[in-house]
Amino acid sequence: MQLRTLPYKLELFVKTAVGHAYWMGRSTATTTTTTTTAVGSEPKILSRGKPDSANSRQAVSATHAKRLPDSLEDFILKRDYTGARTFLEFSGEDENEELRLLTDQWIAFCSFHLGDYSQALQQYKSISDANPATENVTINIAVCMFYLGMYEEAHHLIENAPKTSLKLRLLFHLAHKFGNDGQVTQLQGSLQEDVNDQLSLASMHYLRAHYQDAIDIYKSLLLDNKDYLAINVYLALCFYKLDYYDMSQEVLDVYLAKHKDSTIATNLKACNRFRLFNGRVAEQEIQNIADNGTFGADLIRHNLVVFRNGEGAMQTFPSLLNIVPEARLNLAIYHLKNGNVQEAHALIKELQPTVPHEYILKGVVFAALGQKIGSKEHIKTAQQNFHLVGSSATECDTIPGRQSMASAFFLYAQFEEVLVYMNSIRSYFVNDDIFNYNYAQAKCATGYYKEAEDLLMQITDMEIKNQHAYCMIIAKCHIHAGRPELAWNIFITRDTNSEAFLLLQLIANECYKCEEFWVAAKAFDMLEKLDPSPENWEGKRGACAGVIYALASKADKGCPPNGVSDVIGLLRDSSNPQADTMVKVVRKYINSLK
Repeated sequence: MQLRTLPYKLELFVKTAVGHAYWMGRSTATTTTTTTTAVGSEPKILSRGKPDSANSRQAVSATHAKRLPDSLEDFILKRDYTGARTFLEFSGEDENEELRLLTDQWIAFCSFHLGDYSQALQQYKSISDANPATENVTINIAVCMFYLGMYEEAHHLIENAPKTSLKLRLLFHLAHKFGNDGQVTQLQGSLQEDVNDQLSLASMHYLRAHYQDAIDIYKSLLLDNKDYLAINVYLALCFYKLDYYDMSQEVLDVYLAKHKDSTIATNLKACNRFRLFNGRVAEQEIQNIADNGTFGADLIRHNLVVFRNGEGAMQTFPSLLNIVPEARLNLAIYHLKNGNVQEAHALIKELQPTVPHEYILKGVVFAALGQKIGSKEHIKTAQQNFHLVGSSATECDTIPGRQSMASAFFLYAQFEEVLVYMNSIRSYFVNDDIFNYNYAQAKCATGYYKEAEDLLMQITDMEIKNQHAYCMIIAKCHIHAGRPELAWNIFITRDTNSEAFLLLQLIANECYKCEEFWVAAKAFDMLEKLDPSPENWEGKRGACAGVIYALASKADKGCPPNGVSDVIGLLRDSSNPQADTMVKVVRKYINSLK
């Protein structure tokens, strides 16, 4: 039996609600924009060596906000950070030193919001070098480092920084990045009930796939802060992750009604459309922002490949491996679909899964490679990953969870258990060739040959139908379902090679066991010609004797179309000296019946 290991589709890259976790300065500018923008709907804070195009939120002091020029404020309120930065660069040439410092801070602020974290980092470092006492400059440098994946540097920098709520939130998420669960729990206990800390806690729940916990916090915050429209985007993201696509779109529309030009919200709408309809509908939603050159370009490039069912994957995904986490997963899936199992394994082997779909994909890759190279260690790893998902309290009653448990039992060769799980989700995969293939194998292994035969004959995917394993299984089902000639026809249409030889052996032995002696005799006759061993002659001899018995007893199976003459013809073709003796015995027996 061979588990068909591609029950998997490309994963979309949707931004996640983490931005509020790091900075929510209560200046006029930041307060206004955080209630009108999908701030912090980041996918995560990535481990990466370069920034992606991201939308985020950063603290700027109230003093700075009060001195914000009206025209600059217009740019900020419209979230036109490119325009704001250009305005600042041209307007600050004649300023005195104090105003120049303030302008530099605003330029760094705009660079950060444009996703240019490297540039923002250098600008904040220059500000710190010129005036180390500048408010919040150390924490802002640490935040930039965090977004650049420089976690150790960020942690070292803020160790001696003044104790603030922002520092606590940054330490909270650094602990998560370092995998320090104990410190995460400790710092979580220090978070307060204010909006910033609760948003940070909700984002942590999201990052740890505790979506319902995040939803509870976001709903509570919305009750007292209805003007914080971006929280609707966070809620929509959580609902999306829980597969509630209609509900996700419903709350997302609240935000889009006010801010139709939001890249993050538009992307999420496209993702919902993709899940509810298809890639073509999704692409129509995202097309208007696909080439506008704003932040989120990496996100859009990635998802367009997904919407187009992998078209352009090799041109897009490799450059995004250190930016978009789903790019690594999707490139592995692309390789799997194209039969490049080793390449998929190279991408996934070091992956430390944290969410169910990562465990599933790792299981799929290791199962595919294990079956290909005959590695028990790889199969064992696949079993463990599938079992973890299928037995988890949150996934055990989901469709992916039951698929995973079925896959684990399949690899354990416990096919009765496989059927328990596959039967429970059968209605969702009636026309799915991969599901039907695995389902048929489990049916065949448990003796439900007619049902397995029907399932196998429903399959239309020629890649599956051309597999040696498929031919072996359907031949066995044909034989046990009383149609051995169909099994024989499969053999005569196959190329002559080692796989055909194995198929011939299966036909010969299964037909013999099922008393389909005529097809068994033909198969053993062919085996004897290919390999004139004593075993093959003995099989042929027994099958021919079985044919004579079937003819004599007028059995309803095992008889050749032309009667005894067909048997005598097979025996005459044999080079074994016993064949002539057997022909004489048969003739003598036939004559005695006249």
